[in-house]
Amino acid sequence: MSRLYDCIIVGAGPAGASAAYHLAKQGHAVLMIEKETLPRYKPCGGGVAPIIQEWFDFDFSPAISLKVTGSRYTWNQADALEVSLDQTQPLWMVRREVFDQFLVQQGQKQGADLKENTLVTGVEPQIDKILVQTRHGSTFQGRYLIAADGGRGPLATWLGFKKRKRILAGALETEVPISDQRDQRIHFEFGMVKPGYLWNFPKADGYSLGIGAFSKRGSQNLRQILADYARLFEVDLKEARHWGHPISLWNGDQTLHTDRALLAGEAACVVDPFTAEGIRPAIFSGIKAAAAIAGALQGESEALANYSCAIAQEWGKEMIWARRLADTFYRFPALGYRIGVKRASATRTLVKIATGELKYSRVAQRGLQRLTSFAR
Repeated sequence: MSRLYDCIIVGAGPAGASAAYHLAKQGHAVLMIEKETLPRYKPCGGGVAPIIQEWFDFDFSPAISLKVTGSRYTWNQADALEVSLDQTQPLWMVRREVFDQFLVQQGQKQGADLKENTLVTGVEPQIDKILVQTRHGSTFQGRYLIAADGGRGPLATWLGFKKRKRILAGALETEVPISDQRDQRIHFEFGMVKPGYLWNFPKADGYSLGIGAFSKRGSQNLRQILADYARLFEVDLKEARHWGHPISLWNGDQTLHTDRALLAGEAACVVDPFTAEGIRPAIFSGIKAAAAIAGALQGESEALANYSCAIAQEWGKEMIWARRLADTFYRFPALGYRIGVKRASATRTLVKIATGELKYSRVAQRGLQRLTSFAR
């Protein structure tokens, strides 16, 4: 039998890697298990709020591909609006294969172990530990476990969690190389897909183009819509590889702990239901999970239960308002674009929410009142 770790973390994305870093920094024995070999491509727009820098004591600069200085919005490829962003707090654009590995490496520097290219095939909770079986026949044991294996990962089911509260959205994404990237704006298109939006997030060496469709999407051809959108940037997607995947959006508070395990990241369904922002909430949940595990290791009997409460109080309360905004906006998208998106102040407000400067609860009620009053 292998050594007994204080915590085994399954999944080396932002949630798992953040948890590993903070636990290892406190001197705990940590093992990260990742099914892929790092660096690995991960379909993702790659927008990150700079506020995450405050949660770590190392510089994220090596993992940032581009800093966004503006945003551009369109409705059905027209009716455009451009908004300049605060130059002192620009949004970060990252490539997940670089960003995730960078975070993992920070945890390794603190002493965390990594087993990559290792598929977990089962878990076995015991009285004082939890066993993790892998495809290669190895079994690892830890006092506690963090399941950060994504929205489609099997660990939640294996650990006995009931059907999770979540809204499943669909995303289709592609990457396009650009030899001379000069565009530092993020682009959003509303109207071409209903309900949902398209995006073009610039990177230092290319574009990340994608389409997010929420709720019932009917018979829309998402691949064709994305190709039509790409032509606005003189990009032909005929030879481009596409990645389709579901997104687990927040849909209410739920239990995220067992006696010896926690769910974190998209496995915990913490993705913003309005913007589909996933990296910042994943990191937030990973840090909170690390704090809970550290408390449990110190003998705090309610530490893991308090994690579920902390996510509900510190994230879920804000997501209630995000969900209400999403429900109203995507029910009346043309109206939402006209009285919401087309107002530069609304864009700056959303950026402040994304960067952590503002909370949904501070501004959402007013926005909902505007939308519902015009919809009557």
